[in-house]
Amino acid sequence: MSGSTDYIFSNTQNLKELERLQAIEQIFDPKTRERILTTGITEKWQCLEVGAGAGAIAKWLATVVGDSGKVVAVDLDTRFLAKIQSSNIEVLEADFCHLALESESFDLIHARCLLIHIQDFQLALSKMVDLLKPGGWLVIEEPDFSAAKAIAGDSQMCQSVKQVNLAIEKMFADRGADYALGAKLPEVLQKYDWQKLSVENDAPISPGRSAIAKMMKMSAMQLTEKYVATGKASYSDVDNYCLFADDPNTQAIYHAIVGVIAQKSYSIKSFGA
Repeated sequence: MSGSTDYIFSNTQNLKELERLQAIEQIFDPKTRERILTTGITEKWQCLEVGAGAGAIAKWLATVVGDSGKVVAVDLDTRFLAKIQSSNIEVLEADFCHLALESESFDLIHARCLLIHIQDFQLALSKMVDLLKPGGWLVIEEPDFSAAKAIAGDSQMCQSVKQVNLAIEKMFADRGADYALGAKLPEVLQKYDWQKLSVENDAPISPGRSAIAKMMKMSAMQLTEKYVATGKASYSDVDNYCLFADDPNTQAIYHAIVGVIAQKSYSIKSFGA
């Protein structure tokens, strides 16, 4: 992440944050692996995982590229990557935007739910493109919280869900970030020269007690003070949001995930910001 990042989960307790990151992996890893496999990833590839979190995708990438390949896993906080002992994984605790890596050195770069936390996300994105080899692949997955809404449930709880969603919007805005970044990625990426570019948008309607509802409840519990500090949601709203997420009779879109799979042009050696 860049120096202008104010990561909203940076002060969370280890166990709670690990549980949240593992819940994210359970929900999103299958689709992430599917997207990455469409690139044709194979042995010997050099891969960069930016914002490696709890490490599941980095470890999976290492099995795909084999001993002849390599995975560089970067995160501001590598507390959950310390036990990785794979010979073809290098863990770097660093600010990605100020990390010295060789241009055009990676066959694949992947990031998920990363750019939304960075004020100057275009700087981070330009750095990723610079680090890709000609013909290399960029796989980015970012949330769009503007898609979030309660669809079915008690009216008071639905109103609280709306207030919490407004709090999420302001929380990101107060940090100079865009809670709807995912939906804007296709437009942002158009300024680069791609050989191929595809976009997917996943916005499932999820019942209470579903995996995504449980994960969003975890986030709400950890970020209660930040939500309330926005002035958009009360403690009661956050409590109701959690009750809503626990109720199997509710339905909601908690957020969308926009996935972009792009292949860097062979004809252009470098890209401007």
